[in-house]
Amino acid sequence: MATAAKNADTQQADKPEKPARPERPAKPGKSDKPGKREGAPDKTEAGEKEKRPAQRSAPTPPRLLERYTGTLRSELMSAHGIDNVMAAPRLLKIVVSMGVGAARENKAVIEMASGDLATITGQKPAVRITRKAISNFKIREGMPIGCMVTLRGHRMWEFLDRLIAVVIPRIKDFRGLRRAGFDGRGNFSMGLKEQIIFPEINFDKVEKIRGMNITIVTTAKTDEEGRALLGGLGMPFRS
Repeated sequence: MATAAKNADTQQADKPEKPARPERPAKPGKSDKPGKREGAPDKTEAGEKEKRPAQRSAPTPPRLLERYTGTLRSELMSAHGIDNVMAAPRLLKIVVSMGVGAARENKAVIEMASGDLATITGQKPAVRITRKAISNFKIREGMPIGCMVTLRGHRMWEFLDRLIAVVIPRIKDFRGLRRAGFDGRGNFSMGLKEQIIFPEINFDKVEKIRGMNITIVTTAKTDEEGRALLGGLGMPFRS
């Protein structure tokens, strides 16, 4: 045991000692950094100014929406005995659809109709396809047969404003909208024979005259409430 301990001491003595690592110089602190020049701009403040988003002005609400919230809603509530504001008749959506029967022979026709509908409404239409085959009409399942657009929010109000103020007065021999267009639950539907009555359509680029159906969906429970709502917004019904 003594011999083994002696040999271990001898081996440790023969090993060369490792040189000590030189000490690294300390990093300069914030106080040691040279100060900025007088009159130089502060980078922090400049960066914050660049990151701040530009303040955008809030979009102005549509004209018909202002009329509805300003005076028409309270008038409808008092006329029909409605106490809750949320129960007052209001617009939910407007559906604009266009049937294209010629698309069963030429699929390019559906693209033209979708382009006209997108120009009119400002929204990309959805292409509707057939659910089942009908041999008498030469229709197969999955064939594109029409297109439609569902408008909500500000686009709905703006489209209705253009429809009342610009489009309807351009209808030939117009004598007022028929009251029979209501479905019994306050929703109103009407048809247009020509898409060229919309000022957004360029007549020189139109290849074929196409009609469309417009359905105005409301929260009215009866036709009387729906007629009062749309009439207050300016829809010209027959007396």
